[in-house]
Amino acid sequence: GIQSIDVNDWKRNTLYKGDFYANHVVVQWFWRAVLSFNNEMRARLLQFVTGTSRVPMNGFKELYGSNGPQMFTIEKWGTPANYPRAHTCFNRLDLPPYESYSQLKDKLVKAIEGSQGFAGVD
Repeated sequence: GIQSIDVNDWKRNTLYKGDFYANHVVVQWFWRAVLSFNNEMRARLLQFVTGTSRVPMNGFKELYGSNGPQMFTIEKWGTPANYPRAHTCFNRLDLPPYESYSQLKDKLVKAIEGSQGFAGVD
């Protein structure tokens, strides 16, 4: 089965870039969406952004990228018309500045569900 994903540990070990910060409304919507997901969907989000659905043994602080330790990162990018995109080698999610929680959740779910062959992955 899928291991249980601790969202609080995930949040504690996340970096923000490009005008995003922990209390930014779009970032708060992102975590609200993650909390609303079941464990399978959380694992798929993790797979979308990091290339693996598994959390390291000692938690998110031990996530690795292509060049060694690399924290999960959320960067402000694009416009609300864009879907989130992932850079798996950097464990980075490029998240557009959405205008509502429902818009963010809808676009995030579509990006995750379409990530097999999805244009937003590199």
